[in-house]
Amino acid sequence: MTSAFISPNRLGALFVISLLWLVASVAHAGQAAIVVDATTGRVLGQVNADEQNYPASLTKMMTLYLTFRELKAGRLTLEDNLPVSRWAANREPSKLGLRAGKTISVQDCILAMVTKSANDAATVAAESIGGSEAGFADMMNAQAALLGMSGTHFDNASGLPDPNNVSTARDLLTLAMALYRDFPQYSHYFSTREFTFEGRVVRGHNHLMERYEGMDGLKTGYIAASGFNLASTAVRDGHRLFAVVLGGRTAAKRDRLMASLLDAGFEQSAAADALAAAGQPATGVAHRVLAALSPIANAEADPAPTSSPRRAKHHGKTTTARRSTHRARHHSVKLADRTTKRSAAAEGDD
Repeated sequence: MTSAFISPNRLGALFVISLLWLVASVAHAGQAAIVVDATTGRVLGQVNADEQNYPASLTKMMTLYLTFRELKAGRLTLEDNLPVSRWAANREPSKLGLRAGKTISVQDCILAMVTKSANDAATVAAESIGGSEAGFADMMNAQAALLGMSGTHFDNASGLPDPNNVSTARDLLTLAMALYRDFPQYSHYFSTREFTFEGRVVRGHNHLMERYEGMDGLKTGYIAASGFNLASTAVRDGHRLFAVVLGGRTAAKRDRLMASLLDAGFEQSAAADALAAAGQPATGVAHRVLAALSPIANAEADPAPTSSPRRAKHHGKTTTARRSTHRARHHSVKLADRTTKRSAAAEGDD
């Protein structure tokens, strides 16, 4: 046994602490989480990863994906100035405060989406690329299908409250990984903590990135119907992990869970490396821990999400059944969104 070996008991304790927090917390939306070692392709742990939830501003990861695609194809440049429509200017906060009839550069749109989670900037990009936000949503859904995001449907570019804007933790992790895989030349934007726009400093909402060693992106999100969401990536000792947490009751609890999941993931990856070096099989600790937390399902050592479309059936539920579940959930949260409109409108302001 090498000195780098992490005991299975310690790994198990880490996962128990992290995952029991997720299961035991009572929030106004379903909780879900998944963590993957992108270096090896191992799913280290997952909870409710295929259940549909509201993605909130994690939606903007797809808006950014399509923006990067336009840049890579040469149909846009970072210096291009995009027109601000009245529809875009009137989007609810979080926003930059763009004015109808003015313009904003593509680069500032990107930075505004990544840091402030600006809904007006996301709509500007959507209208410029898709002709209208509805047309852009069609492009989002087409790209989601290509990436194999079979539990996802987008209805707007920002993630503002909409019953037809749904996704899963697994799908959002697939999207996060695709951003870094397909557009490495633009991935540095996700580590931006602040930028200057029209003479004022615009600061980001991803406060965990400021204090978690190795974290260099991705995106926060919040509406009343979803709770506090976060997609993250971090790299240590040659391993890059991606993780998604949905449905946190508070931003602080969500951030603590994300940090615990990443810590456990890095320790499990280190243990697997040590065992491989010693010629021994991996311990499968995450699988055993998650299996004990019935009714949570886990597929530790599953391959990481790829671009191959998955079947529309998850854990015995058909797509129709999952949509019925989603409609029932939406009915129960619709009044909450109406009565907390001001809070829900502060998308990403966490």
